[in-house]
Amino acid sequence: MPVATLSAADALQRLDDFDTIIDARTEDEHALDHVPGALNWPTLNNAERIEIGTMYKQVSAFEAKKRGAALSARNIAAHIEREVIDKPKGWRPLVYCWRGGNRSGALATILGAIGFQVTLIEGGYKAWRAALVDDLPHRASRLRYRVLCGPTGSGKTRLLQALAAEGAQVLDLEGLACHRSSVLGLLPGQPQPSQKRFDSLIWDALRRFDPAWPVYVESESKKVGNLRVPDALMDAMRASDCIALELADAERVALLLEDYDFFVQRPDFFIERLQALRQVRGAEIVDGWSKQVREGQTPAVVLDLLVRHYDPTYQASTHRNFQRLAQALPCVLADRSAGAMRAAARALIATEGA
Repeated sequence: MPVATLSAADALQRLDDFDTIIDARTEDEHALDHVPGALNWPTLNNAERIEIGTMYKQVSAFEAKKRGAALSARNIAAHIEREVIDKPKGWRPLVYCWRGGNRSGALATILGAIGFQVTLIEGGYKAWRAALVDDLPHRASRLRYRVLCGPTGSGKTRLLQALAAEGAQVLDLEGLACHRSSVLGLLPGQPQPSQKRFDSLIWDALRRFDPAWPVYVESESKKVGNLRVPDALMDAMRASDCIALELADAERVALLLEDYDFFVQRPDFFIERLQALRQVRGAEIVDGWSKQVREGQTPAVVLDLLVRHYDPTYQASTHRNFQRLAQALPCVLADRSAGAMRAAARALIATEGA
């Protein structure tokens, strides 16, 4: 059966029309970013791609193509034996590689020869990425946002999770970025994705939302750790209605000690991370905090961090950047418990439906 082609822009709109999306690039290329939901079937794996590239440069294109064809055929055969034998004749895969050339073409040709309805993304991942960047502003601007504003430790992330559990539409940027969006916000053992991957995750989340209902999101800054929130999304969030969370200081401290338990369990790691605040808070204050942590006074340090650093910084930033903060809907949380978050989520959803 002939192999069909689809422009990257059309693929963005028709992604759900296919039974399987296949990324024929290497494992490393796939890990850096890929079409949402794509499975990785490398036509050449990491080592093989390096081998063939070196052969192109040091021997000849002809010898490299022969060797590449042998490796590709072997890998494609393995993919077919592992993944395709049980597929029905009506199975419709979407296939791509870096630029829609040899790697995806070889796989698509064999799958088409079997009799499957195979479609190739024209221009491969490179074209897909360009089309996604162009499409992101449209996806961001078509939605209505409700921005959860509140100082550090006020339960924004927990409320987002409660809203999602109650069926609301939620965009968890910190979850997608694997970072809690502050100097101390890294998550041990969870590296952040690449910027390209972050963009793809955001695009995939945005495309699934219903414009008829609001999307709840935290009042993030332009960067979440090392990753930048797309400008169009940031602009839309900053122009949106806000919800002002309030939680007692003692509850905020307790919440942070729970959510950042790894700092409590690893005081040396906490002290190491505190050094990043030397430039803005001064050596004397940071050294004092470090001493308190060593003496087991971590709760007192957390409260002082809130009062001296996080609260003033957050207040100045949100008032400067979120246009409707002055008209924010108040949301006073009874405490940090799951029950309180669930009650607040239900109340917010009911307000939207009224």
